[in-house]
Amino acid sequence: MKLLLDTCTFLWLAEGSEALSPKAINAFTNPKNEVYLSAISAWEISVKYRLGKLPLPLSPDQFIPKERSRHLITPLDLSEQDTLHLCKLPTPHKDPFDRMLVCQAIEHSLTILTPDPLITQYPVRHLW
Repeated sequence: MKLLLDTCTFLWLAEGSEALSPKAINAFTNPKNEVYLSAISAWEISVKYRLGKLPLPLSPDQFIPKERSRHLITPLDLSEQDTLHLCKLPTPHKDPFDRMLVCQAIEHSLTILTPDPLITQYPVRHLW
């Protein structure tokens, strides 16, 4: 299975949070699964860090690559095709970061690892 981490899921994995569900942990730790972190999540983390809404032990430019490497997570770039999928999405969710993650999951046939009930309203595979 190919997994796309929601931003909160990545942050919880990085800190070893107990907020992760058993299903999420099993999917993430299964060596047969490919795990991705979107450039969208890196953008979201950077924006929230810069606004003082997300404390991190290191700046995002150090924290994100370090944690991706430590957890064997592959980066996922944002493509034009991903962004153009946005016009096809219904609008139950206004968060632009989450909407783009949904577009990427659809375009790349990924399953989003997320607890967000608004994301699960989209026609996208999800797991939690």
